[in-house]
Amino acid sequence: MAARRSSNRKHYEEDPFTDLLFNALMGFTMLLFLTLLFLNPPSKKTGMIDTKAEFIVTTTWPDGSEDDIDTWVEGGDGDVVWFRHPDSGQMHLDRDDRGIANDTITVNGQKIINPLNQEVVTLRGKAPGEYTVNINNYKSNATAPVPVQVNVVKVNPVLTVIYYDTIMLTRQGEEKTAVRFTVTEDGNITNVNTLQKSLVKSRD
Repeated sequence: MAARRSSNRKHYEEDPFTDLLFNALMGFTMLLFLTLLFLNPPSKKTGMIDTKAEFIVTTTWPDGSEDDIDTWVEGGDGDVVWFRHPDSGQMHLDRDDRGIANDTITVNGQKIINPLNQEVVTLRGKAPGEYTVNINNYKSNATAPVPVQVNVVKVNPVLTVIYYDTIMLTRQGEEKTAVRFTVTEDGNITNVNTLQKSLVKSRD
């Protein structure tokens, strides 16, 4: 019996030391991991998306509107970005905003409405050629014309507004060219105009 008590006492006396040794080992392992992480940062992989923008196209219409306004952008290579083709080379449509139809989210069981109606197309390169920015009234319940604000800016090396205006769309299915411009081989912008060119019909 005395031998058993002695054995138990020895077991309990060794437990704090074992815990301390285990914790110290865990701390050392964590420090070693952090050191290796900082010494060897993750390498850049081929195919990573460069978020730096060269041009930004923003289309905005009245908050809370049920109208579904679409943005169409044709790049210098002739390819077109729109809601069914949101990525093309260095062009990207970040979200197909369908008016209030997809502006509702559920948080803690409650529906919250984001009234902002906006689409943004980002161009991450300056490929030479002519660019066309169109807007299309895809679906509308409005009885009055829908004012659509279109803003096209060149980001680098300094922020430059290429186009900024409000265009009225009067009926469902209507398409209008907001602006056309040419990017030269050296990255300059020329031939800014509003000559109409259909992009929607070419994809019908």
